[in-house]
Amino acid sequence: MKQRFALTLGVACLAYASLAVSKVGPDEAGKLGKDLTPVGAEKAGNQDGSIPEWTPRVKEGPLSGEFPHDDKIDGDAIKFTINKSNMAQYEAKLTEGHKFLLKTYDSYKMNVYPTRRLVNFPEEVKAATVKNASTCEMIGTDTLDNCKLGFPFPIPKTGAEPVWNHKLKYRGDYAKRYNNQMIVQRDGQFQLTKIIEDAAFYYGSIGKQTPLTKDSGEFLRYLSRTVAPPRLAGTFILVHEKAGTGEAGRSAWLYTPALKRIRRAPTVCCDNPYEGTDGHQFYDQVDMFNGSLERYNWKLVGKKEVYIPYNSNKIAGNKTKYKDLVRPKHVNPELPRYELHRVWVVEANIKPGTSHTFKKRVMYLDEDSWNIVAEDDYDNRDQLMQFHEGHLIVVPNILAASTVPEVIYHFNSGRYFVTAAFNEDQPVDLSVKYNDDYFNASSVQKMTTK
Repeated sequence: MKQRFALTLGVACLAYASLAVSKVGPDEAGKLGKDLTPVGAEKAGNQDGSIPEWTPRVKEGPLSGEFPHDDKIDGDAIKFTINKSNMAQYEAKLTEGHKFLLKTYDSYKMNVYPTRRLVNFPEEVKAATVKNASTCEMIGTDTLDNCKLGFPFPIPKTGAEPVWNHKLKYRGDYAKRYNNQMIVQRDGQFQLTKIIEDAAFYYGSIGKQTPLTKDSGEFLRYLSRTVAPPRLAGTFILVHEKAGTGEAGRSAWLYTPALKRIRRAPTVCCDNPYEGTDGHQFYDQVDMFNGSLERYNWKLVGKKEVYIPYNSNKIAGNKTKYKDLVRPKHVNPELPRYELHRVWVVEANIKPGTSHTFKKRVMYLDEDSWNIVAEDDYDNRDQLMQFHEGHLIVVPNILAASTVPEVIYHFNSGRYFVTAAFNEDQPVDLSVKYNDDYFNASSVQKMTTK
């Protein structure tokens, strides 16, 4: 009897997983480029004018060598400051993570600046997004069909769809990033880890325009090399990122100097700690969130106005040194820039029979860029365990947006983790190009002997 029940349940699950989420109809899709921006945000500002209308930035600047900056934005004066004494006045527009920081630390505050909606994307990406609204479908939570180049779900109907918009956001064709990470102790002392990351974006490539179908799901390749400190130097992580789960999904390899060979690494996923972070960052916390969605049930809560880190040139730029960024218990509160924006709120709850350190995750996605900019993470006792914050910058040289740096606050220990900082290194290089075989395991093995 038990065997029969299990078989019936399994068939039911397969049947459910095969259902494709409906694409939107022509009336809804027709709003894109009119009432909505081509990628799905509301063009108009809010009623009281605290959120302005969308004024997209034009493409400008070289593909390499420039740190985030905008003379006009960077000269803005602070409108007001949210702190422990006045947070009740703004509580409805704060994440739970920000509320916790404000309540817990007298030294924490949020400087709020005028809201500027400058995020823009290339015309090819915007046109492809409009088409995706009527063609792109999701099967289960991890397989996409009939999606090409643009954001797959500009008018989302389910919780998983905004997350896929984040995962497939346009970032150019190739990138080299200098990722400096800091594990910050309660007293402000920190150790620095330096990583060089290379990436090829297949789906989000105007040149290649590699579509996602139910039979073909690879959308990016990633290679990281740790260069410091000495105890971690020479570690390589290689990932072929695919839509799908199990063998159809992510393929990953790990090389460590101790083993002197590259090997398959199925543990490069989920809530396994990223190499060299001493447990302060899980693999699925890289780029705010990545990887399979299969462990959670995803709920689209809706859209609301929230104070989020935005146009964060000061904290991301080369005028800020790491010693200036780091403070005991939280980053230097004079550096982040907070603005009021509309965000999509998505709630992920762990599925029965699966496991993750986070029982629940609440994600906040910027409506203009689809970047996840904040995440409240809860433990198995339903207590707020971590807060993950991404400081968003506009990238005018390719017309995109990204979060640098990212900060993970560990409320159980009082420590925090900073990643994706390049203030004292080099900015992201978007002029690089790689052959496909650069991201093969055999190529990585050869790199280790040089």
